[in-house]
Amino acid sequence: GTTSRRIVQLLKEAGAKEVHLRIASPPLKFPCFYGIDIKTRKELIAADLSIDEMNARFGSDSLAFLSEDGLIRAIGLTFDAPYTGLCMSYFNGDYPTPLYDYEDEYQASLKDRKSNF
Repeated sequence: GTTSRRIVQLLKEAGAKEVHLRIASPPLKFPCFYGIDIKTRKELIAADLSIDEMNARFGSDSLAFLSEDGLIRAIGLTFDAPYTGLCMSYFNGDYPTPLYDYEDEYQASLKDRKSNF
């Protein structure tokens, strides 16, 4: 979120009348336990904010993300597997393997999130 907000600010300071952000992935809502250094939902702005709320926070005139289906189609894999073989867990929370030692913490974070709505 901080990078997007700063980019919007710089563009507007440079004279842009409007800034429309388009993100080439679905919103990252869930942590990665497979190698990317994102361990908690607290690190992800999309985990708790709607697209409209993120747009307001960034100061952009509009904000849109690529859909999960759009990402799958754009990559074009054809494996006979869920999501054609892509790991989509960062976007939808559907992890392809058990989380083992992360499972309890992850489930607790989901419970906390559900109680906020």
